[in-house]
Amino acid sequence: MPNRRELLVSMGGAALASTLGGRVPVGAEPGPRRSGVGVCIYSYHLHARADRSFFEPMSFLEYCHGIGAGGIQAQIGARGKQYTDTLRGKAEEYGMFVEGIAALPSGDGDVERFEAEVVAARSAGAEVIRVVASPGGGRRYETFDSCAGFEEAWKTGREKLARGARVAERHGMRLAVENHKDARVDQMLETLASVGSESVGMCLDMGNSLALLEDPGEVIEAYAPHTFSVHLKDVAVREDDDGFLMAQVPLGDGVVDVPRAVKSIAAHQPEARFSLEIMTRDPLRIPCLTEAYLAAMCGTSGEDLARTLRMVRTRGRQDPLPQISALGPSEQLRLEDDNVKKSLAYARDQLAL
Repeated sequence: MPNRRELLVSMGGAALASTLGGRVPVGAEPGPRRSGVGVCIYSYHLHARADRSFFEPMSFLEYCHGIGAGGIQAQIGARGKQYTDTLRGKAEEYGMFVEGIAALPSGDGDVERFEAEVVAARSAGAEVIRVVASPGGGRRYETFDSCAGFEEAWKTGREKLARGARVAERHGMRLAVENHKDARVDQMLETLASVGSESVGMCLDMGNSLALLEDPGEVIEAYAPHTFSVHLKDVAVREDDDGFLMAQVPLGDGVVDVPRAVKSIAAHQPEARFSLEIMTRDPLRIPCLTEAYLAAMCGTSGEDLARTLRMVRTRGRQDPLPQISALGPSEQLRLEDDNVKKSLAYARDQLAL
């Protein structure tokens, strides 16, 4: 029975074998044609669960180079200059970009930690750090049982964002706030305006807001002018007794009009980087017909609900969505890797990214 490291090496090929101490050197076999699209580290959460060293930035950069990605979006952490200089140099050698991920400072006592991560990300070559404003980062309809509860929590999130913006401004960094199944468009744009910093914009996730009964196309159009970074994503849906199921799928296999979205974003923000985020996991349950869901979702309307369910019924899958938990460990890792590689090929060949 192979151990976890052996599974990862067998799945990852030459680049991962090298970074995890395998015997196959990087470059021992021809790599794929390169895409300009990066990979968000959360796309490999199953690999990281099998071996936490997979999330180490240098290892992740090497792996993504080996599969033909154009960059990485990852937690750099508070690292020394020798490490970040090496990471930056390797990214430049490969012609790849680096974007950071960090948690906003929870209070004045947490500013030092956040500032150290901003400095390290900047030293590694990142110009953008992806952040989440909602406290705890959970899904709104699972975390809160009332509009009032979410509104109060969002105030705290807005304070965290303003605190982080002051740090970012000092270091010439930009913070990209992800629409993370938390605030709807009006509230998110109001928050950006209230913070009032040129250092704060969006990490535009192309699929998340469907879980809030927002139309993906309308969300993309609304956020595109404010976008610093993009989570390139597609989602498939299927009817469920209490609403619908939603699963992240390879680009082109879901209900998001990916080519139109990319064109719109590029027209508004031609310098924004695209990073693939596809989490290989069981479908999420969006219980939009339950009282508990609706209680937390102030700002939605009957029209939002009807439009979303109509789309699910007309464009949703008739066959079951993949249940990842039903697969064995090696099959899960193989599927996760295949999903990323298939999406990178789509971005390169169909989107010219």
